[in-house]
Amino acid sequence: MDGVDIIFKIAAIGIIVAVLNQVLARTGREEQAMMITLAGIVVVLMMVSKEIAGLFQAVKTMFQF
Repeated sequence: MDGVDIIFKIAAIGIIVAVLNQVLARTGREEQAMMITLAGIVVVLMMVSKEIAGLFQAVKTMFQF
């Protein structure tokens, strides 16, 4: 996955989470809104950590002799 793809995916997750959060909060479901927000954060962190792991692997490969 290249950098632009991951940025668009993170942005899409952010938009979906924001919309769901607002809908749930306005209907009095603040606890569910908070859970949606936390789930979105976890998904984004997993995506970013996977990319960072790939970056570290590439750097490690580059410096091995």
